[in-house]
Amino acid sequence: MSAAASNYRLDGVYPQRQDGFFMQRVKLPAGVISAGQARTVARIAARFGQGKIHLTTRGSMEIHWLPEESLPLVKRELTKAGLTSRGACGGAVRGITCGSHGAQGFPEIESLARRLQLHFTGNPRFERLPKKFKIGIEASAAGGRHLIQDVGLVLSGAEEGRNSYDIWIAGGLGREPRPGFLFCERLPEERLIPVIEAVIRVYAANAPPPKRLKFLAAQFGEEQLRQLIEAESVYGEEIPPVTGLPLQLTAPPERGTRFELPVFAGELTSGELEEIAAAADKYSDGVLLVTANQDIALQLGPEIDAATALTDLRQLSGTAAAAGGCTMRVCPGNHECLMGLAPTREVARQLSAAISEAGRSLVWALSGCPNSCSQPQLADVGIVSSRLTTGENGEKTPLFDLYRRSGAGLGERVLEKLPLAQLLTEVGRLV
Repeated sequence: MSAAASNYRLDGVYPQRQDGFFMQRVKLPAGVISAGQARTVARIAARFGQGKIHLTTRGSMEIHWLPEESLPLVKRELTKAGLTSRGACGGAVRGITCGSHGAQGFPEIESLARRLQLHFTGNPRFERLPKKFKIGIEASAAGGRHLIQDVGLVLSGAEEGRNSYDIWIAGGLGREPRPGFLFCERLPEERLIPVIEAVIRVYAANAPPPKRLKFLAAQFGEEQLRQLIEAESVYGEEIPPVTGLPLQLTAPPERGTRFELPVFAGELTSGELEEIAAAADKYSDGVLLVTANQDIALQLGPEIDAATALTDLRQLSGTAAAAGGCTMRVCPGNHECLMGLAPTREVARQLSAAISEAGRSLVWALSGCPNSCSQPQLADVGIVSSRLTTGENGEKTPLFDLYRRSGAGLGERVLEKLPLAQLLTEVGRLV
């Protein structure tokens, strides 16, 4: 890696495991992207990489296998399409995520996600933070995704056209999972940016690299952290109400049928993404969404004949074939990631074959290292490649921890240090 490559992270670029190749992450507010922008991502992958796109659990797209000399051209092509990667990696405010695509209030949530992304992206006041800073917006607390954000916003009501949100802070997964705590309730939308700014200021001033905000919650305690945030000068500000034309791309969910195209392990070829973009132009007003389960969602327009559209959409590319009808979130693992301990896509195929018929109704997540990018502690069944063991022949193989989630919090580890063969046996018993 060149000396300049160490500065690529804030532009959404990480080096791959393979020397000389890089991953480019693209931030999509609330996971929403237009068909035209999706074609741009597909064509970049085909032209500069190996024609592969990875969908993330935070609603982003990643392009792998990019040689270093292509990175300036990739950024230019993304910018021409109105896409940004600034802050998608490194110590910055990451993409604004949402797992509530089918909710009644999602268009308003998407609009808020776009405003937050515009406010924080590329703003030097919110870059070069101790580590990544994650913001998520949800229509309800049901899925638990607000618990794993540095700032999690949960829609709590609407009065006189003004939405309000409950704010949860200092959550995160990784090697030391910690659920966020409720910071304040029913905060008007006009107060959100000042409060988030106050949280970031306290984080930047007090957390040593490479610690997340959850470190301060553990070090200071929730009450002292709350006091520090409330003491910030920006905390009590209220920005003017937003006026003007709608900002979001999506229409209210009640306007048409919603269709989700399963994508095994979040992996698409550039050709498959081009086909999906064409379908989005034809059936969903040129808009598609990357879901929290690494699938693609299309909301069919009200004028579309749903039966005909669904027949066509189910024939798209066969991307779901390897999944065997099972929802499984999968990170890139050691196929490309420097942190990966296990070949996650290969393991996912073996898991899919081992899962019982009853177990296929559950949501699964497989993480190739303890960083837990696939959010295993929020799945019904989570699997983490937690360490490597060395065999008699010197070969290193991964061991896995197994998590189960049954309540509103994070999943709990129920088995640990399982070799793959034992993991497959245990998975076959789960219902």
